Amino acid sequence: MENTNEKNYSAALVTLTSLFFMWGFITCLNDLLTPYLKGVFELSHFEANLVQFAFFTAYFVISLIYFLVSTFYKDPIQKVGYKNTLVAGLVIAALACFLFYKEASSEDPKFPLFLGALFLLGTGFTFLQIAANPLVSMLGPSQTSSSRLNLSQAFNSLGTTLAPVVGGYFIFTYFKSDANSANAVQIPYLVLASVLLMLAGILFFSNVPNKVNTGAAATVKGAGALKHPYLVYGMLGIFFYVGAEVAIGNNLIGFMQSCHGLQTEVATTYLMFYWGGAMIGRFMGAISMSQMDSSKEYVLMAVAGILTTVIICCIAMNTKANVSISEVIYFFVYLALNYVIFMAAKSLPSRTLGFFATVNIALLLVMLCFDGQISLWAVLSVGLFNSIMFSNVFTLAIDGLEEYTAQGSSLLVMMILGGAIVPPIQGLVTDSLSAENMKYAFFVPLLCYAYLAWYGFVGSHIGKAKKKVVKQEEHPESIVLK
Repeated sequence: MENTNEKNYSAALVTLTSLFFMWGFITCLNDLLTPYLKGVFELSHFEANLVQFAFFTAYFVISLIYFLVSTFYKDPIQKVGYKNTLVAGLVIAALACFLFYKEASSEDPKFPLFLGALFLLGTGFTFLQIAANPLVSMLGPSQTSSSRLNLSQAFNSLGTTLAPVVGGYFIFTYFKSDANSANAVQIPYLVLASVLLMLAGILFFSNVPNKVNTGAAATVKGAGALKHPYLVYGMLGIFFYVGAEVAIGNNLIGFMQSCHGLQTEVATTYLMFYWGGAMIGRFMGAISMSQMDSSKEYVLMAVAGILTTVIICCIAMNTKANVSISEVIYFFVYLALNYVIFMAAKSLPSRTLGFFATVNIALLLVMLCFDGQISLWAVLSVGLFNSIMFSNVFTLAIDGLEEYTAQGSSLLVMMILGGAIVPPIQGLVTDSLSAENMKYAFFVPLLCYAYLAWYGFVGSHIGKAKKKVVKQEEHPESIVLK
């Protein structure tokens, strides 16, 4: 095994970051598949949200299997290795894309078969999540683990930002003549399958480590990770965060069509601001939670935030949506608020999480209480404050787990199940409302953010102080002040 604090893994981190980009891009395509397949198969809102149910249920099922194996036998990653797990995940995801291509080319495509392909795709991404997130956290000093994971997550968000524009163009424009049949998504998924296989080959020959030395004892059997309350609460944090993020993204196009009268092609461009906001916030978060001098940190955060926002705005202004400067002003106001809260949180992951969740509650209340541009840009700006939530919950929850880090990671990835459960719940609520009132179904993700605010301010600290005291009594020589 190699000591991750002594070796330079910059090249490995670059390779891992490319994986974050790809699974972000493909995951966000589900937001386009939902309205697309809804039209092809004439589905209800609830049935259309089964797209996300199939995809994210795989996270729960595969992670549960992983957890049970690690509990009764041995942590699989410790035997198989991090790199090999990542390669396997990419190959499985590529196979899922090939199946998508095959079913899309069928003369009589079946919606359940699309759901099966999505489940297999989620299975591949589960392996990526279980291995990549803790690996990024461990490839360097623990003090900057949140910064590294936020940076990798930022490129994940770059994928989700580009997906609505690129995917929307190919699905709703380039293959528009086939828009009433499933084969409009045929070529895009064939290309994605090829790219995933290419990445698997690159990763296999890269210097990404198979084994890492966390400085802890050898992995032991048993469900030891569950003895840490802050991990258990963090599991619910991941559940509600992913549930809220996916539910909003999955229903935004329908909301913009029904409540704002936007065409599908135009709505996909506005969706870019939601996912792009997460990218912007994660780049700023990576800088905020680094160990650089505060004065330099604040300047770089401002530059990163403004530059990435301008790029997104320029793209949006040159699409069919033709987004105007007057509209974008709303987004810049929320960007400024995002920056101020980053400074107020003073780079503390738990405090930043609590503040951002509180702001998202406020934004959704604004969206529910107002109409027009104020309502639209309030919900689109939720992405800015979603940005650091996954990485912060993840690093807060696995902090100090040592030999149970991989097991804790599998438990956290299991709770991505929220993306399978919350969107259909919102879909059921939407089906009970009239089209013009569907925005009130967004009260569902609002409740999710209420829990995240609690976890940031309270839950992420429960059990940690006691754990450190016990360790000091047993191994006083191993104490590391943070």
